[in-house]
Amino acid sequence: MSSEIPPNQSRLVYRFSSLQDLSVTYEGHSEDVATRPPDISTRGMFINTTRPFPVGAVLTVKFKLAHSGIEINARAEVRYCLAGVGIGIEFVEISPESVRAIEEEISDKPQAELRASPGTGTPKPKTKS
Repeated sequence: MSSEIPPNQSRLVYRFSSLQDLSVTYEGHSEDVATRPPDISTRGMFINTTRPFPVGAVLTVKFKLAHSGIEINARAEVRYCLAGVGIGIEFVEISPESVRAIEEEISDKPQAELRASPGTGTPKPKTKS
């Protein structure tokens, strides 16, 4: 994923890659998915994995934020797949507390560690009550 931003993109989502204990499960399948540390934002993440997924596949993701240690559980949909590189996912069910925890984790990072990435223009995820 390139860190360069096209000049015509006005909306940005900051991402960081400081997570622990990432677990990804493809809903309807029994195996866990092998991953390497991802980039994350409040809207979703890019997960480095060689496992291909179809666009629209629903995943369950669990991870701990490295700084706060808060565990995040969310459902997500695959928005794109780069063969042999990884997948871009968007959170579709995530609690408001989890979104706030990710926001705080991002705001605690020095600007040098944050990478700006163009927004996807997709609808906001549903939050769990």
